[in-house]
Amino acid sequence: MLKGWGQQLRVGVGSHALSLLSVGRWGRKPPQVLAECGYMADEEYAALGTALRGLLQQAGVAGRSLSFVLADELVRLWQVTPPVNAARMADIEAAAALRFHSLYGEAPAAWQLSADWHASQPFYAAAVPRKLLAVLGQACADSGAAMVEVRPHFVALWNRWQGAIGRDAWFGVLHDKLLTLAAIEDGQLRALRPLPVPAGADHYWLGQMVRREALLFNLALPKTVQLCGVLPAPLAKPGAGGKDGMSCVHLDAGVQGSSFSAASLLAWAGSAA
Repeated sequence: MLKGWGQQLRVGVGSHALSLLSVGRWGRKPPQVLAECGYMADEEYAALGTALRGLLQQAGVAGRSLSFVLADELVRLWQVTPPVNAARMADIEAAAALRFHSLYGEAPAAWQLSADWHASQPFYAAAVPRKLLAVLGQACADSGAAMVEVRPHFVALWNRWQGAIGRDAWFGVLHDKLLTLAAIEDGQLRALRPLPVPAGADHYWLGQMVRREALLFNLALPKTVQLCGVLPAPLAKPGAGGKDGMSCVHLDAGVQGSSFSAASLLAWAGSAA
């Protein structure tokens, strides 16, 4: 009989904390926090690696498969417009790398790039530091576990909720005072923007941010912004709207009253239910 049959192990990696969750494969059981710990961030991810190794060894994950969900602060997310008449995969890969460099001023060689590649319409791309991936993989190997998946938080929730996004809606993921906002037009992603969330952020603030992004990218204002994550109280009111009629809908409202830590919510985001 397979060890851990019916359960998945997911690790939430925050900018200063880690959490290990056991999640039912078919959503029949609520997720269970197996272990958590904090760490002091550093450029080489050494403290993260030490903390993760201890976390995994404490939980006894030898022989198990692990999926990771990374806080958006640890990765890079951006929108790519493919070159006109792109004919090869190399063309759109080069476009993604060039856009990455122009946005962040960093050489893409130090980052692992992946994307929802498309040759004829804009798509989103993600990059994870290669050093971070190496640290995660080594900690898993040292603990006898297998690293099977690594996803940024936004990507995990986009994949989970994409089919529920309305035709005239934008999508956002709020976590730990950062809102990753996706501007959508005619069902297609047009822009991605990380926005720091100030204390007391309400519908007026959200409306102002959406209006600014719409003007910047020459897009129509959405009728709805559909959000995931634990929302500040002024944003958590279902269906509330501003003077312009834009409403805010909480897609995963079940997390609002959760006692889970920020790192555990990251891990939970990778679940199918």
